[in-house]
Amino acid sequence: MGAFNLTPSVPSTFILMGIPGLEAAQLWISIPFTMSYFIGLLGNVMVLFVVGKEQTLQKPMYLLLCMLALTDFGISTSVIPKALCIFWFNLKGITVNGCLTQTFFLHTFFATQSAILVTMAFDRYVAICNPLRYATILTNTRIAKLGFLGLTRAVLFMLPGPLLLRRLPFCGNRIIPHTYCEHMAVAKISCGDITFNKTYGLVITFVVIGLDLTLIVLSYGLITRAVLRISSKKAHQKALNTCTAHICVMLTFYVSCLFSSLTHRFGQGIAPHVHVILANLYSLAPPMLNPIIYGVKNKELREKLGKYTCKLGKYIWGH
Repeated sequence: MGAFNLTPSVPSTFILMGIPGLEAAQLWISIPFTMSYFIGLLGNVMVLFVVGKEQTLQKPMYLLLCMLALTDFGISTSVIPKALCIFWFNLKGITVNGCLTQTFFLHTFFATQSAILVTMAFDRYVAICNPLRYATILTNTRIAKLGFLGLTRAVLFMLPGPLLLRRLPFCGNRIIPHTYCEHMAVAKISCGDITFNKTYGLVITFVVIGLDLTLIVLSYGLITRAVLRISSKKAHQKALNTCTAHICVMLTFYVSCLFSSLTHRFGQGIAPHVHVILANLYSLAPPMLNPIIYGVKNKELREKLGKYTCKLGKYIWGH
């Protein structure tokens, strides 16, 4: 029981330092942070609104886009508002429970988004390799069930993280050199043995991301094989176009996520402020870029977004 009580070795609050070594520039750094956050927020809200309003878009692919938008919103909102409070108002304190809650939700949203990207790869595989059965294989109900399964997996895998942090002694050290409570950033300020935390973090990274990437590569391997069997160049181009947006979103997510995760564990020679900026980048870039990528590449969605944007513009300027 002692491990779960607030003893002298477990502080009641932590101090988030922001970006170590760049404290004087944090107000300026907040400008791109704020712009990226609100661009992502606006883009994802618009995707959710348009898909919800348009009956013709209430199909499996667009339901997956809505799930992606929700996880994007969750990832950025778990991190950026607190970071901006540090940059703007020097509000660096965060309670232990608040810190552990932030850790849990952030990593849960990431794991859920990874599962959604796997489902999107499967969606493209069925659309290209088995188009005649697409409507029977991938229904809205089945997509919703797959989304719930991905969320359940994420919760079960990420729940031990905060519990492992909770049991660590901190010997009065309350300063976390970060803008948010990332699992290893919190573990590293402990005065206890964090071997198990390191092992847990690596196993989760390679089990979740490794498994998901394997399934995605398998899906695209089968897609490539099917496309190469098609003799028509026009059909080749059409098949490629249906996958381009997903590939771009997938690369944005996994490259930034893996790079940040691995440099945090193995990049001892990298400056602390680079670690923190990279960690924030993978909570900012995908949520901002995903609606833009799909808005540009998907003609049907682009047209509907344009329609509602014009309506909004007319409403604003008409009043």
